[in-house]
Amino acid sequence: MKKLGVKTIIITNAAGGVNPSFNPSDLMVITDHINLMGQNPLIGENDDAMGVRFPDMSEVYSSEYIDLIKKTGDELGIDLQEGVYLALTGPSYETPAEVRMARTLGADAVGMSTVPEAMVAKWAGMNVIGISCICNSAAGVSTVGLSHEDVINAANKAKNKFKTLVVEVIKKL
Repeated sequence: MKKLGVKTIIITNAAGGVNPSFNPSDLMVITDHINLMGQNPLIGENDDAMGVRFPDMSEVYSSEYIDLIKKTGDELGIDLQEGVYLALTGPSYETPAEVRMARTLGADAVGMSTVPEAMVAKWAGMNVIGISCICNSAAGVSTVGLSHEDVINAANKAKNKFKTLVVEVIKKL
């Protein structure tokens, strides 16, 4: 995307709510992430024309754009959560012990994507915006078991506000 001239990327995902104050269909602005996927997408030969060998990851998600999303949410009357996203590989939902670990590490949401894309975009010098749709309370946060059907239902409940938010943010970029 950088080679095509893209300067800012918006990465979205469906995530489990680790933070007990989050509810299914909440939207969370990602302020930082924890990579527990067991791999780094930047391993291998570096393309110096794209990015430096050891990129700074101290602000993957641009604070300027975090503020823009929050302001846009306020203007639209969309309540937004904000927090740290933790990535695991999946394709299974997390165990209650993994969710307790995520909470102990400072995560607010957990999922199976986003982090590799964000790391590569940051390495390439792009601005990164991350938004999670909280589609379920993670295992152990809720006493109810997890199902893909519940995740789809929560995503469908959030889709209109999610779409509206992203479209309005794009207009302001």
